[in-house]
Amino acid sequence: MKPEVDRRKARERRRAHIRRKLEGTTERPRLNVYRSLHHFYAQIIDDSVGHTLASASTIDQGIRDQVADKNKTEQAKIVGRVLAERALQQGIKMVVFDRAGYKYHGRVKAFADAAREAGLDF
Repeated sequence: MKPEVDRRKARERRRAHIRRKLEGTTERPRLNVYRSLHHFYAQIIDDSVGHTLASASTIDQGIRDQVADKNKTEQAKIVGRVLAERALQQGIKMVVFDRAGYKYHGRVKAFADAAREAGLDF
């Protein structure tokens, strides 16, 4: 019988493996995502100084009304579009995508596609 897989530990292992290779710079900051059971969060981080340059989530005041009656994938698309707009206003066009150990499908893929369509390059 196979041992039970701890999904949280598996994600943390993938996250550590990814973060060893990625680093956000001033020219190309890191776009980090986090998904919980009910919400989706994303932020653009300059790791050289440790500052968050832009962020968006489903609990933001401006976004909360837009995502009220949508499913989780559509919510992630809205967050991706809004974050890309906020980044472009600050002059950020190129980022490094940090999926934080999440597999690239579902909400994470929908978010990334929406951010790319809105003008971010990664």
